[in-house]
Amino acid sequence: MAVAFDSAPGAPGSTADGQAQAPAGPPGSAPPTLENPWPVSVFSSKIKAYIDRLGTAWVEGEITQWGVSGGNVYGKLRDLTDDATVGFTVWSSVRGRLPDDLKQGDRVLALVKPNYWLKAGSLSMQVFDMRHVGLGDMLERLERLRAQLASEGLFDASRKKPLPFLPGCIGLITGKDSDAEKDVLRNAQLRWPSVSFRVVHAAVQGDRVPREVSAAIARLDADPDVDVIIVARGGGDFQNLMGFSDESVLRAAAACQTPLVSAIGHEADRPLLDEVADLRASTPTDAAKRVVPDVAEELNRVEQLRARLSLRVTAFVRHEIDRVEQVRSRPALAQASWIVDSRAEDLTRYVARGVELLHRVLERAGSSTTELRGRLRALSPQSTLDRGYAIVQAPDGGIVRRPVDAPVDSSLTITLAEGTLTARSEGELPDPARG
Repeated sequence: MAVAFDSAPGAPGSTADGQAQAPAGPPGSAPPTLENPWPVSVFSSKIKAYIDRLGTAWVEGEITQWGVSGGNVYGKLRDLTDDATVGFTVWSSVRGRLPDDLKQGDRVLALVKPNYWLKAGSLSMQVFDMRHVGLGDMLERLERLRAQLASEGLFDASRKKPLPFLPGCIGLITGKDSDAEKDVLRNAQLRWPSVSFRVVHAAVQGDRVPREVSAAIARLDADPDVDVIIVARGGGDFQNLMGFSDESVLRAAAACQTPLVSAIGHEADRPLLDEVADLRASTPTDAAKRVVPDVAEELNRVEQLRARLSLRVTAFVRHEIDRVEQVRSRPALAQASWIVDSRAEDLTRYVARGVELLHRVLERAGSSTTELRGRLRALSPQSTLDRGYAIVQAPDGGIVRRPVDAPVDSSLTITLAEGTLTARSEGELPDPARG
């Protein structure tokens, strides 16, 4: 913090070169000693008188806390190169003259005057003017880191993992005996009494935050029983939450295979862990409500689904019953004999026609058979024999057709219409026509 007091050389309480000097005791009073000490009120009054003579000073620093209460602003300024921090107060009468966009992380020039409160014995800086200088170093670093991680895709919605509907075991990273731990445990168990936790305590403020939180994330991620991890802290000023924007924490969260929930602060506090985590909860209580379902709500939902299912099944059965009744009321099922009755005449006609056609076919087949029988009989050898003819066979069984086939004294077999005779040839008879 750069400080320049507006004190003129030679003014009361300052040396010739403008440096403040210790106040003297009351006129005529002896210096305080072990035997003659000053009362606290006298000592406090002397300190206040000395501080009041310091006047105003322009201070350059970075706003690490900016809270409004009753129209007044209570905040803190941090040195740009050191860890020195002072608190300041902006009264409502002065706030109206300041820029409206002042906020945490801004680098500012402030005109302050030290004020010593006698009753509380505390020192604070009253702000009379405040102007922007630019983004503070912390905010600049955060913006550079934000841009780098965004370019690597660590903020992309596509890489965020969905939370399980009902986690069997929840990993919780938080401060030991913190309100955040109590809020998460209490609200989760109120919503689902059988839920179990695996709590890892880690620093949530200071230089140990990056190392301990990163190690806790890796430890819970390696535990196969843990279904989801919550990193919880109950808010805080911008400077206190810086550990949750550390690159090592963000890399550990991005590499975590278990769904991770960030519940670091309230709506105004957005460390970069909120952007990398699979889900951001505004408070630890909100994290418990979003990770663990409400058993009463789920039971009510089951009852609603059962009621809807019962209504659907009942409506379906009633609809099918109506359809069956409609089918049963049709003539085909109400009186099944109508089908036979309405077709009986046609059936009789078809049967008679079939008999008639069958008789015709049989008659034609009989006539054809008789004709074929007559023709067969007329052409058969037996019919020829019946007309007085005979068949003469030589001894070798051949048919005798010419006289030369039956030489003299050759034995012959004569087949008649009824029976067979043997005979002997006496030779060829002379032909009277030739004689």
